[in-house]
Amino acid sequence: MYLYLRVARVFAGARLKADLDIGDTSQLALRVWPGDIDLYPEMNNGRYWAVMDLGRYDLAVRTGLVRLAHRKRWLFVVAGGSIRYRRRLPPFSRFRLRTTLAGPDGRWFYFIQEFIRRDQVAAQAVVRAGLRTKQGFVPSETVLEALGRKDWSAPLPDWVLAWTEAEKARPAI
Repeated sequence: MYLYLRVARVFAGARLKADLDIGDTSQLALRVWPGDIDLYPEMNNGRYWAVMDLGRYDLAVRTGLVRLAHRKRWLFVVAGGSIRYRRRLPPFSRFRLRTTLAGPDGRWFYFIQEFIRRDQVAAQAVVRAGLRTKQGFVPSETVLEALGRKDWSAPLPDWVLAWTEAEKARPAI
């Protein structure tokens, strides 16, 4: 089941927190609940993806992107991602989800998201996401300009660029 209650909590909590600039990092304090675990017992690999939504929502609310997207009727879409698991997240353990916008490439925004437990990275992911309308995708430059951050840019890390190149090499589906 999707994390509807957690999403509502993140949206409500984000409105009470300080605003973030587009290049700032969002941090959420979370816990692994029984519905998150698999048979081993640890957080299920699929649940990581749903939990990462929470970090991007927090960042989007606190930067003003959610308000802007709602006003312009833009929809959020995820177009791909890659995750590396390093350490277990056992039931009831506390962890921090750190979300940073790594940068845009003209069409997409790239987020780096890390699950931190006991000051160690348990998992790290890159997520490619963007905004769209019924007519098509909204260029990242248009989004940044609408946010009043037309001048903002960040060079994507080499490993993210390598991942995007590897994605381009995949056969079309």
